[in-house]
Amino acid sequence: MHDDHRPYARFTSKANLDKSVNSLLGIIEGIAIDGRINELELSYLNLWVSEHQEVRFLHPFNELIPVVERSISDGELDREEREDIRWLCERLQSREFYDAVSADLQRLHAILGGIIADTRISEDELRGLSDWLADHEHLKTCWPFDEIQSLVTGVLVDGRIDEEEHEMLGAFFADFTSLLDDRTITSAPIKDGGAIMGLCATDPDVVFDQRGFCFTGASAKFSRQELEAMVTRLGGVAHASPSKKVHYVVVGGEGNPYWAFACYGRKIEKAVKLRKEGHRVVIIHELDFHDAVADGS
Repeated sequence: MHDDHRPYARFTSKANLDKSVNSLLGIIEGIAIDGRINELELSYLNLWVSEHQEVRFLHPFNELIPVVERSISDGELDREEREDIRWLCERLQSREFYDAVSADLQRLHAILGGIIADTRISEDELRGLSDWLADHEHLKTCWPFDEIQSLVTGVLVDGRIDEEEHEMLGAFFADFTSLLDDRTITSAPIKDGGAIMGLCATDPDVVFDQRGFCFTGASAKFSRQELEAMVTRLGGVAHASPSKKVHYVVVGGEGNPYWAFACYGRKIEKAVKLRKEGHRVVIIHELDFHDAVADGS
């Protein structure tokens, strides 16, 4: 092994990855076990970050480290932040990261790209996609498999693709398979009741007065506290996590198309679940939020 590769191997073998992620989980649980976290305990968590700096740009540490650093940047680690880290650790543990699920979800992205490559989607292509989905039922409950399957089934119910459906499918496949920006998380449509709509709403009508807002993901320009202060100033209420009291979930503009899980996160997963249960939760991109703030100021 080349000497330059030894630091990476120390963390990225299957066994060592398990150990690193499980250690982070244990630290989070240990320092919060009494319900309080002090400066020394945060310093201990920072030791984990420091030990992994040399691999911070390798997956999955390129997902974990920014989330941990952002969570403790204010010198605190609240319950929601701990849940975010725990959720991400559980998704990135080797039993998920190295199994067929991750590989097959990546294949699904590529399949959608291949179908739309010639800008036309045929019934035969959709039937072939439907057959592939049927052969990969182990992906059920893994976002966005269920949404894709529901969409394809709905379009094929009458055995043909009309122009409106073709336009919708084209927008879906093209947005979802974008490789060079963050549209995978900010524009990927999902099934919401009887309609297809984007994960992030297009040109949303944002009302602040007596409305609940929740923020997820990183913003390039503002801290979480600054974003929440904007909501409060305009008559809204900031919440730490999506719930029945939340009307809008705002997705931060700083994304990474190479992330496997951190690109959408626990709060988006929870918001989608609330929408499927019939609660009106609008997921909006940070840019639309700032436009609404400017209009309301």
